[in-house]
Amino acid sequence: MSSLASSRAAPASPLSGLLLLCLAATWLVWGSTYLAIKFALLSFPPFFQMGTRFLVAGAVLMAWTRWRGAPWPDARQWRNALAVGALMLGGGMGGTAYAEQTVGSGLVVAFIAIVPLMIAALNRLYGVKPGRLELAGIIVGLGGVLMLTQGAGFQASPAGLAAIAIACITWSVGSVLSQRSLPLAPGATGFASEMICGGLVLMALSGLDREIPQWPPQPEAAAAWVYLVVFGSLIAFNAYMVLLAHASAGLASSYTFVNPVIAMLLGVAVLGEVVTAYEWVAAGIVLVGVVLMLRGAKR
Repeated sequence: MSSLASSRAAPASPLSGLLLLCLAATWLVWGSTYLAIKFALLSFPPFFQMGTRFLVAGAVLMAWTRWRGAPWPDARQWRNALAVGALMLGGGMGGTAYAEQTVGSGLVVAFIAIVPLMIAALNRLYGVKPGRLELAGIIVGLGGVLMLTQGAGFQASPAGLAAIAIACITWSVGSVLSQRSLPLAPGATGFASEMICGGLVLMALSGLDREIPQWPPQPEAAAAWVYLVVFGSLIAFNAYMVLLAHASAGLASSYTFVNPVIAMLLGVAVLGEVVTAYEWVAAGIVLVGVVLMLRGAKR
């Protein structure tokens, strides 16, 4: 893959082995990272947690690509990485971790299902329109998310609702720009530069918010942080960027429909989070949305 832009000239089949593995990573791994974020918050404040996570993951990935002989990103590619990293990681992941301080992990990720609709709306500016069945799935998923906002979890925390709304907006804008207007360095080097730049933005936000991590951290928090670095950043995040480069926007963002069910089940089973019957129904509607959208993307 020479670049994100050039890779879109010859997209892979939606049913290829590569894309199936990437979908599994974004669906299953990311579905569990929201629980890991909750555990990491026991010792690491939200922006510090995310900043150190992406700085370490980005540095490891950059070192690996350089060892394999990949060229260093040029000035323009670093500029693009800063813009996309600030949006997707600074705003998107920083806002998500901030929201989880007051809102259950399952409900936070359920709300994120609004992202496909935002991405589809932004892609219309580039002349890209989703198919009818794909659009129907997005609308159904959005309906489920709107139901979730009326549930007890979000009603009890306006600050958490505001944080996750900002996270969804910035993540969507960053996703579209990385795909359409701000190409990164080729392959994994681009992903690494984005994580490094996003990590620096998050550390700046941590400093502005005067966050102080607990040291030594609790064992659960330390283990969760390692899981976020290895699985959430090095594996799942890179899988998402590959999907953005090779698949439709709807298919790439389909994790936002599957993650809520996984995260809500884990939140109830592991943390004892309370999810009302109304919120379970809303999550079920969201899941119907992903089935419709994936069938539309396959066509």
